[in-house]
Amino acid sequence: MSILVGTETRLLVQGITGREGTFHAEQMHAYGTNIVAGVTPGKGGRTALTANVPVYDTCWRAVQETGANTSVIYVPAPGAPDAIVEAVSAGISTVFCITEHIPALDMLKVIPIVESYGARLVGPNCPGATSVGQAKVGIIPGSIHKPGRVGLVSRSGTLTYEVVQALTDAGIGQSTCVGIGGDPINGSSFVDILALFAADPDTDALVLIGEIGGDAEETAAAWTLEHVPDTPMAAFIAGRTAPPGRRMGHAGAIISGASGTSESKIAALEAAGVRVAESPSEIPRLLGEAGVRPD
Repeated sequence: MSILVGTETRLLVQGITGREGTFHAEQMHAYGTNIVAGVTPGKGGRTALTANVPVYDTCWRAVQETGANTSVIYVPAPGAPDAIVEAVSAGISTVFCITEHIPALDMLKVIPIVESYGARLVGPNCPGATSVGQAKVGIIPGSIHKPGRVGLVSRSGTLTYEVVQALTDAGIGQSTCVGIGGDPINGSSFVDILALFAADPDTDALVLIGEIGGDAEETAAAWTLEHVPDTPMAAFIAGRTAPPGRRMGHAGAIISGASGTSESKIAALEAAGVRVAESPSEIPRLLGEAGVRPD
């Protein structure tokens, strides 16, 4: 099995004819992802990729004619909120929004709409997800993965790549790797993804990559202690040296006083029995200490 994406994924690429959409659609297709349609308003009737993927003017038409069930968005920030709404209103159940720099006020309006349709949004400003050996949706490099039973969820794209490569180099494979994005207002939380992993019979251990700002990691720690206390788990918190009040990287990575500090997050995770690494490269060793063996 897998979470979010897999062999059952029928992918719609919004913005498929743009530079980023074209490049990453090619990478996803090469990995084996089943791309069934693309959407670029005004370019309906064309085809994309060597697979001759049909391009439509609207998501509704694409879903009706191809049965697409998942969407990935490579639409610039001014149009991305409308692209999310168009996807879920057309019947798409899972949407990955790769676009960054979407205003938080725009996302405050979009999130309730997504929820009203019973859909799931991952992102914005996220790298997507890879179910190893099955499908990849987004911008995570396919070559760094190894099939296995460790589920990974992260707020950072680049740290995702670093940790996945470290796991692979250590012979520890992954089931699904998910980047939820670092914006302050996003569609899926750590807990949302951890709950999916907890229900996945092919995921036996977990990795969480967090950063300063907000309380998402503390909330995840409390959920972990209550729901999966016996699951081997390692974590890394980025931004230990960030001064209070200074934004570091992501829009959501800001601390104020004692709230959202690396110390509070590390303490919460350790209290829940999670091994917390001082650097990303330590995660394979910590998983090994928790009983995870190379595949």
